[in-house]
Order: sequence, then structure tokens, then C-alpha cells
Amino acid sequence: MTASRRAFLGLAGGVAATAVLAGCGGNWFTAGSGTGSQGALLASRVPLPEPYRIPLPVPPNLTPTNGTIELTARRAAVEILPGRTTEILGYDGVFPGPTIRARSGEGLRLQLRNDTAIDTVLHLHGGRTPAEHDGYPTDFVTPRAERTYSYPLRQRAAPLWYHDHAMDFTGPNVYAGLAGMAIIGSDEEEALGLPSGDRDVPLVIVDRSFDGDGAFAYPLADPARTRPGVTMRYHGGVLGDCVLVNGAPWPVLEVDAARYRFRILNASNARRFDLRLDHGVRFTQVGTDGGLLERPVARDAIAMAAAERADVVIDFSSVPVGTGVTMTNGLDDGGPGQVMRFQVARKVASDDTRVPDELSLIEELDETAVDVTRDLHFGLGAHGGGHHGGTDWNVNGVTFRDGDLFTAELGTLERWRLSSDVHHPVHAHLVGFQVEAPGGAGLAWKDTIDLRPGGSAQVLVPIEGYAGRYVLHCHNLEHEDMMMMVNFSVV
Repeated sequence: MTASRRAFLGLAGGVAATAVLAGCGGNWFTAGSGTGSQGALLASRVPLPEPYRIPLPVPPNLTPTNGTIELTARRAAVEILPGRTTEILGYDGVFPGPTIRARSGEGLRLQLRNDTAIDTVLHLHGGRTPAEHDGYPTDFVTPRAERTYSYPLRQRAAPLWYHDHAMDFTGPNVYAGLAGMAIIGSDEEEALGLPSGDRDVPLVIVDRSFDGDGAFAYPLADPARTRPGVTMRYHGGVLGDCVLVNGAPWPVLEVDAARYRFRILNASNARRFDLRLDHGVRFTQVGTDGGLLERPVARDAIAMAAAERADVVIDFSSVPVGTGVTMTNGLDDGGPGQVMRFQVARKVASDDTRVPDELSLIEELDETAVDVTRDLHFGLGAHGGGHHGGTDWNVNGVTFRDGDLFTAELGTLERWRLSSDVHHPVHAHLVGFQVEAPGGAGLAWKDTIDLRPGGSAQVLVPIEGYAGRYVLHCHNLEHEDMMMMVNFSVV
């Protein structure tokens, strides 16, 4: 089946827009249907498949050759819904993009070619990267142009990801498919005995909605892209009604009765997940955005806002063969409440993997050594009069167009006191946040913090790496595109 002309043109100049609204209750400012996610639900106009019928795809791996990886952003027609074709923008034409596997401390050059019809920017999310290679939002790679990004990777082994970061249009570009995982490994991590090889599986989870012809539905205010932003209904975020894992709707993965390691990424634009397993199976969390925890933590549920990652081990050894272990989203019901299923297919003679009691050593930062304390409030401005003709999301009343919010000094330690009006997953480029690990089991490093409505968080932020201009923003991509992104400079 070939892609329809409507789907093709929709992605050539943006992403297909739709006027279809779901009767999800609430208004554009609040989360609808009790989802625990900020935004409004966009209903698909095409029948969606039954869950747990489609095998889980695993994105291809990309490893460096002489320190270099080549990647092309291009359009492609792929089958996401059975029997239908969806036009995507994808790295190497796949959705999600290939999984980059690189090594901590080994520099990586990424050669990007832009074969799309739009400007793009590539950002290595979680990377400690010089400013000129970080993917600043206006540092465009124009159509038919090429750009080489240099990543020193002088940082801990961790599950990172890469995605488009083009000014004003990150939301539709990522929604169209410009995102993939980047797993950074190390000898220290590999010596732990955690599951590896075919039992080390990336899970890229997103929500999407579809138009009647199978195209991705996305409510751009102007599909021709002469002005940015989404229609007012979705100003708070776009929520899809179909959950995709590695590009497949509600898939199933056949597993051995053994341990598996899953690198989970919530790559949604706005939806939050509260992941749970049935049949008494639990997660053992071994890492977060910034790499390994100090000690593993057994968990019944893992909450993940957009852009957060969780590194987990699931042990299927006690599950009877033939049992389907279902992963669900405790924040919703119906389609958005289902995620995927693990079908325990066979016993194994032995499993020599393990989860050691001690995983890593994280040096605790000294709070008494804090040089600067910053109060950063993520909120909505006064109605009307914003940069996009509507109301701007902002940080301390400041947006991207207003110049630097602050200047930080290399080699210093800062305390950031974050606060919010509604749900905002906060992400800073270059720097990491030291926080308490899940369950209070020691310390952890993260690059994205989920702020709850009216909530707050306090994090320690060492200013280290490189001088230059970076951005701090909400990773609800509709909020980011509607100005909840500010500049800060490191000197």
C-alpha cells in the first residue's frame, strides 16, 4: 500500500493537522480524563488494532566506525497500523530512529544529513556537549545540508536519547518521528553481570493519534508553518490515544523465563506514564537518566514524564511458561492505559546474569559548598500578547526571545529551587541534577525533573563541562514550542 497524497503533503510541509477533538472533559489548560498528563486528548479517526497482537520491533543498532556515525533525516512510508501506511520523518527512515551505542569517554562524531523539506537541529539529550555541538534551537541544518556534531562523551554510562530541537517546531518534528535512543556503555557497567545482548532491549514509548488515512494527526496552528504553535485546544500539550512501543501499537515481546534489561524512554510530547506489571512481577530499577543508581531498587510502579528514562531489570524466571505479563499505564484506562505485553515463551537451562547489591558509587555533593541559589518558576503568562500571538508559557516570566535568564560560572555548585503551576518536566542542557534515588536508596543523577501541579523540587547542579550558551526548558514539547524555554550562559 502506498502513502496517500494527503499524508505525503502533510509531512512534507509539517505534520497533518486535524480538527477532530475528543470529548475528554476539562479545558485546554488542564489535563483531561484524569490522565495525570498536561494537555488535551486528540482522537484518532481510524480504527486502532487490538492490543498485544503485533510483535515488538527492536530498532537497529548503530555503532561508530573510526569514531563516526552517519545518520540521515528523511521521509519514509512505514506500516505502523496493520494494513495502513504512515508517512514519517525518521532518522535513516525508521521510527523510532536507530539505537546509537557508543562508549563513555570515547569521542563520537555524528554526521547528519537533512534530506527532509524542513529545517532540523539534532540534540543529544543528556549529553555533556560543547555548546557549538549541543543542538541550539536556531542552529539549523537546512534541507539538503549536512552537519557534523562532535560528542566527547566524557560522562557516565547512561541511556540517553537524540531528537530534533528546531526552534518553534520541536513538537511536530519529534511527533513525526525524529527521535531515537543513544545508549552509552562502559567497562565498569558491563562488568556487573546485568543482562546483555538480546536481553538488553530499548523500549521507546510514545503516544500518537492518526487521521482517517493513517497519517499522524497533529494540530498545528498553521500546517504551512508560516507561524508556529498548535491550535488553542492543545496549547497545554498533545495527548494521543494510541500507545506505540518501538513504533508498534501495544506490541508483544516473547521472552525467556529469565532476566531482561530494559532501557525505557518516554519520548512522548506530553503524556506521562505510571508503568506497572501484573502477575506479581516487579521492576528492579538499576538506573535513571544519568546512569546507574548506587543500589538496585525493587518497584511496583515507575512514573515517567516526557523525556525521562528508567533502566530496569525484569525477572521472568518465576513466571509459568505461556503466561502473558502485561505492562500498563496506571494513570489512564482504555487505549492509553495499555502499553505492551511480555509473553513468557520458554524455560532456559541457566541464566548467569545477576543484579548485584552495589551498582555504582556516586559522590555526594556538599550542600554547604553551594555558590548560588536560583528560584525558577515554570508557569503561564498573562492571557494574550505572547510571541506567538497567544499566551506564552515561561520561566520566571522570561521566554527564549528575552535574552539570557542567568549566567553560571564553570566550576561552581548551584542549588535550583524549581516550582510549577501545572505539570512540567524540566530539562537543562549540559548540566545534570543530583537527587535522591527512588525509594531513598542513595543518590541518583538525572537531567529531567517531573514537576507536579503546584509542586516544587530542589536539586544540586554542578556547573561543569563547557562554556557557552545553553537552554533550560519544559519537555512538554508544546510548552517548549510556546516559549517555555530560556537561555543561560556558562562562563
